[in-house]
Amino acid sequence: MSDKKTKHNITRLNLKDKYRLGIYNDTTYEQILHFRLKGREVLTVLIISIFLLVGLNTFFIAFTPMREFIPGYPDKETRRVMQNNVLKIDSLENEVSGWVHYWDNAVRALSGNSTIIVQNPPDSNVASRTFTDVRSHQDSVFRERIEREERVYFSDNVRGKNKNISEMHPMTPLRGRITSRFNVGENHLGIDIVSSPNDVVVATLDGTVIVSEWMLETGNTVLIQHSDGVLSVYKHNAKLLKKQGSKVKAGDVIAIMGNSGELTYGPHLHFELWLNGIPVDPELFIVF
Repeated sequence: MSDKKTKHNITRLNLKDKYRLGIYNDTTYEQILHFRLKGREVLTVLIISIFLLVGLNTFFIAFTPMREFIPGYPDKETRRVMQNNVLKIDSLENEVSGWVHYWDNAVRALSGNSTIIVQNPPDSNVASRTFTDVRSHQDSVFRERIEREERVYFSDNVRGKNKNISEMHPMTPLRGRITSRFNVGENHLGIDIVSSPNDVVVATLDGTVIVSEWMLETGNTVLIQHSDGVLSVYKHNAKLLKKQGSKVKAGDVIAIMGNSGELTYGPHLHFELWLNGIPVDPELFIVF
């Protein structure tokens, strides 16, 4: 009991005692320097010393080459490679952004939208500008006349054959809304039909599937050869349901409408009709 009381008194009195920190000559035992500190002052000195050590370590690690000796920290060469990779990624992102803008404008042009978006350089503070093609009345009349003559030419060319496509009673490949019509002048050799998601696409006439595969620009594409030199084309499908060489009847499901390929602006079917190698307007022979 007495020992415990003595130990408790010693612990309790430690912070109140005075201490002397001295430096002596090891040969002559002469005192060179000494400090007198109380218990609380000793504790304060220890805490300050710890903070100074931590601060110095942090400084050397953050601002001197010593950090490269820390396991797991990248050395100078590794950091240089990382910086070069960041620059390359940034360049690739700018390149991809430019191609996306290019294809967006191409789709706008093919769909008849005259508003062109101009992309500014990445460091430019100027907002993107849009340029609208303002057509004069004479220009609009001229365009309309040319388009009408083209439609009449192809229509007359087709009707001059020994058998008209309309007499073959082609079926509608997809019920929906026509968003882009046949226009030879703009190299749009078919029509674009938008319908509900996952709607099925059917063969317009009896025939043989001569192409059923994925293509870079038109995505999942089906070509069907019919009698009397008639060919039908179905582009941008989500899924193909007939293989090359398959025999199909008019109304057979051949694909599911989708948004595949690079030259697409959203889920739709691009449908074309060809007669003896000449593209014709499907709306002249099919009711959509």
